[in-house]
Amino acid sequence: MKLGLYFWGVRTAWHTEDDGEFFCPDCGGDRAYHRRTGTRRLTVLKVPLLARGPAGTVIECTACHRQFGPEVLLTPTTTRFAAMLRDAVHTIALAVLTAGGASGRPAREAAVGAVRAAGFTDCTEEQLLGLLAAIVADEGRFRRSEELGPDSFAEAVDGCGSWLSIELHEALEPLTDHLLTQGRERVLLQGAHIALADGPYLPAEREVLEAIGRCLSLHTDDIERLLTAAAATPS
Repeated sequence: MKLGLYFWGVRTAWHTEDDGEFFCPDCGGDRAYHRRTGTRRLTVLKVPLLARGPAGTVIECTACHRQFGPEVLLTPTTTRFAAMLRDAVHTIALAVLTAGGASGRPAREAAVGAVRAAGFTDCTEEQLLGLLAAIVADEGRFRRSEELGPDSFAEAVDGCGSWLSIELHEALEPLTDHLLTQGRERVLLQGAHIALADGPYLPAEREVLEAIGRCLSLHTDDIERLLTAAAATPS
C-alpha cells in the first residue's frame, strides 16, 4: 500500500494569468503578485496525466510566495490608500469652503494647510479658489472670475448641494472599510478645524460636516460629540 503512494498521486498545476501589485498581509507591505489558476491532475510516477478538476484561483506573493484568496486584492496598497486619504481631505476642504468658509482668509489658509499635509504639497489658495469656481460653473451659478474677490466668493458657491452629495460619497465612503473609528474621526475633525479657523460654525458648514460624518459611517451621536468638542477647544 505504501509502495503505491510512490506511483499514484494528485498534483496541482498552476497557470499564471496576470500580475500586479497588492498589499501582502504576511509581508506587511506592497508587493508584486501573480494571479494563478490551478488544475488538479492525477500523476503516475510524478508524471501528470488525467485532469481531476479545477483548484481555484489564488493570489501569490512574489516575495514570500504565500498564496491568498482573490479577496486579498480588495485591500488597497499603501500607495493607493495614501491617495484615497489625500483625495478625501481635498474634497472635505472644498466642501467646507463651499459651505461658507471661502469668505474668510483663515479658513482658506487652514484648507490649504490640510490639503498640503495630506499629500498635495504644491496646493495653493488660488488653486482651491479655481476649483471652487469650476464647481460653481457645474452648478450653473458661475459668475465671471473678475467679479469674484476672495471675500465675496462664498456668495457664489452657496447652494452647490448636488456636487457635495456626489463628491463626498465618492471620496469618503471607500475609506470606511479601511479606517478604524479613530481614523474616521480624525478625518472629520480636519474638516471641523477648517470651518472653525475663522470663527464658529456657520449653519451650512455644520450641515456639511454632519454629512461628512455620515459618509464616514460615524454614528450621529459621535458626530455631534466630535463637532461640539472641536468647537470648544481653543485653536
